[in-house]
Amino acid sequence: MNEFQKVTEQESYYQHLEKMSILEILVNINQEDKVVPLAVEKAIPSIEKLVSVISDRLLAGGRLFYIGAGTSGRLGVVDASECPPTFGVPHGLVIGLIAGGENAMFKAVEFAEDSREDGWKDLESFGVSDKDVVVGIAASGTTPYVIGALEECRKRGIATGSITCNPNAPVSAVADFPIEVVVGPEFVTGSTRMKSGTAQKLVLNMISTSVMIQLGRVEGNQMVNMLLSNEKLVDRGVRMVMEKMKLPDYEKAKSLLLKYGSVKKATESGD
Repeated sequence: MNEFQKVTEQESYYQHLEKMSILEILVNINQEDKVVPLAVEKAIPSIEKLVSVISDRLLAGGRLFYIGAGTSGRLGVVDASECPPTFGVPHGLVIGLIAGGENAMFKAVEFAEDSREDGWKDLESFGVSDKDVVVGIAASGTTPYVIGALEECRKRGIATGSITCNPNAPVSAVADFPIEVVVGPEFVTGSTRMKSGTAQKLVLNMISTSVMIQLGRVEGNQMVNMLLSNEKLVDRGVRMVMEKMKLPDYEKAKSLLLKYGSVKKATESGD
């Protein structure tokens, strides 16, 4: 069995940060950030497997749950919350759960991540079942809240994935489809909101976007099901309708868009 190494807690490659100029700090942070997409690239085969399972479950009527703590939990909640306006799916299709509840999105809730039972309790409150997929997000890969939740899911035949930034992490051992994106020590030692957070955000973008494309929520390269929640999006939608319907009249296109509520429905209306 491979030994678990907590790379995310290893000492920064940089010393005496307080003595650096602002330019040196920025250049060095940027230098470290450059390793992230390359690390994500190595994990694409693992990401593909998880996306395939999620797509199948959602097409069959299931849901996607993200569960995490701290920065990892916040990233999951953000990705879940962006799916309805971007792709026009119901709010209950992708659900983000964070240790400590909604308050933890804005203020750290002490010791919330240390309970192995609370993660499963939070999932149970949403009636999670074997139709769903649960993805645990933990930069360190050791968060009890996440590990406990995935263990309970496994006992009940619920498909699970994980996203971590440490190799051979404990959370990977309890996930059916683990993803490990090893980005190395953080610029500020242990500050996983930096490279690890960026890596998790990139992976979450890849997962949700790929899944939504598989669900038919994107046509060509356009968000034809996006919610018309502000003037910018209405204008974008109007121009998409004009393009798809070869309609030169902006106001006519806008009238159709607002009547049917989405680019897809407007362009398929036959009006």
